[in-house]
Amino acid sequence: MIASAEKSQLVIIDVQEKLSAAMPTEVLNKLVKRIELLVAASNGLDIPYICTEQYPKGLGKTLPKMQSFLSQAKYVEKKSFDCCAEPIFNRYLVRTRPQIFLMGMEAHICVLQTALTLMDKDKDVFVVEDAIVSRNILNKQNALNRLRQAGCVVTNTESIIFEWLKTSDHEIFKSLAPLIKEID
Repeated sequence: MIASAEKSQLVIIDVQEKLSAAMPTEVLNKLVKRIELLVAASNGLDIPYICTEQYPKGLGKTLPKMQSFLSQAKYVEKKSFDCCAEPIFNRYLVRTRPQIFLMGMEAHICVLQTALTLMDKDKDVFVVEDAIVSRNILNKQNALNRLRQAGCVVTNTESIIFEWLKTSDHEIFKSLAPLIKEID
């Protein structure tokens, strides 16, 4: 299945202060860059996005360095690991956009549970492999294996961007090109 900008929406899961502190710095920095690129493309293509925060009172808010590029996000505070267990999250999902792209942390907990539930709701779920993280790489690998077995599309940041744009002639391609070069 190919990504379609007209059918897409993003979910940025729990990239928060205390969770982020447990991640390797280099991995976290790459994660933030990739999310920034996907959000920049989303803004240029009118793709809506949701940002979740797991118990922000205890785990902190979304990373301050991300808040500047998440200005159009709809925020959902949650206590459930599965985003879909929060009624407001389900209200923010756009029914006419069945392709849902998941990124954030942790891959084997909130990303996994949300993906599986969205698939049960007949959504086309894409997990952005290079934009998810777990504290333990084995947990991330296990989550990706489970998601593939369940029929989830496991993809990467660049593939999504180029599928959305379809051509280098797209009006926002030149503005995204420098960000694309930065993600490696």
